[in-house]
Amino acid sequence: MIKRILGAALVAAGLSLSAPAAQTADYTIDAGHSFVQFKISHVGVSWMIGTFERISGSFTFDSEAGPEAQSITVEIDTASVDTNHAERDKHLRSADFLNVDEFPTATFVSTGYEGDAEGGVMTGDLSLHGVTKPIAIAIKKVGEGKDPWGGYRAGFEGTVTITRKDFGMGYNLGPASESMELFLFIEGTRN
Repeated sequence: MIKRILGAALVAAGLSLSAPAAQTADYTIDAGHSFVQFKISHVGVSWMIGTFERISGSFTFDSEAGPEAQSITVEIDTASVDTNHAERDKHLRSADFLNVDEFPTATFVSTGYEGDAEGGVMTGDLSLHGVTKPIAIAIKKVGEGKDPWGGYRAGFEGTVTITRKDFGMGYNLGPASESMELFLFIEGTRN
């Protein structure tokens, strides 16, 4: 009897070791390797580039699953805006623009995805400056694979153009500055 129980336990252990582990498709955004940047015209003659230094969130990505299995949630600390000019950054944090005292975070929560494992269009709700609007971000996979520390990572880039007034930011910067481009570079570690 003991031999039979011991034998069954060894067979079960052998099967569990030889079976591939289920691969979860949930990722945590690696804030140290992810960036949200923006570009806006400066009086129609040049570009002003900025970034948000603090972002967080998670995403679901499964290259074997269909579009319905892909999703993302990104949270941005609006006070972390940095354009490499302290006085301008102070103005951007004011009520004229981001109003960080009243709206300390901006979020994007996806609602759908059309495409494949290499890229497509991620739709979702962008909440910025107290206003939530649907947007569509063009997404492209940068890569995925094992990292040197024993983990697994996936990375994506995305772009979208928004109109500032749509999000309640009507401070007059001239007609060339009514819209701005957002660039997302997201890398995550699989949970």
